[in-house]
Amino acid sequence: MDTQDIWKLHADDIKYFIFSKVKDAVVADDLLQETFIKVHTKLNTLKDKDKLKSWLFSIARYTVLDYFRSQKIVYETTDEDFIFEEQKLEHTEVDCLHGIIKSLPKKYRDPLFLSDIKGVKQSEIAAQLHLALPTVKSQIQRGRKLIAQGFVDCCDFVVNDDGFLVGEVKDKADCKMCH
Repeated sequence: MDTQDIWKLHADDIKYFIFSKVKDAVVADDLLQETFIKVHTKLNTLKDKDKLKSWLFSIARYTVLDYFRSQKIVYETTDEDFIFEEQKLEHTEVDCLHGIIKSLPKKYRDPLFLSDIKGVKQSEIAAQLHLALPTVKSQIQRGRKLIAQGFVDCCDFVVNDDGFLVGEVKDKADCKMCH
């Protein structure tokens, strides 16, 4: 499958997604083009063709975030930001993590998402969210603790003597977060 085929199949969905974030048709068109330039140049790095659609949406999401960052626009997270892959048959700790992150209070979720998932520097997060840097740092740390607690609550993980979470992910039907 080449870029042209991918465009024919997915451009409308990607454009709709981008437009839902930027609310400007001209900017959405520009970001769609930028997204597909990235797709074209990086298509050879896609390892699993079954994950093409989620890969495309990830590229689009990062393109939108880059645009917001360059325009100094504060990005509001939505549930769509925490959909990383299409449904799989196997239930993994990644599935639980997505559910746990989605369930975090917004004041912890947003700084944690920007820091740990998007890789934004904490000082930039503080500026974007109009918060003091110590506040952002404590919210990120609290968010991380809530994630660990989420695994304890969700799948009965425990913290071992070295301070690491250990345990096994339950079947999806038995998982409190994913079921």
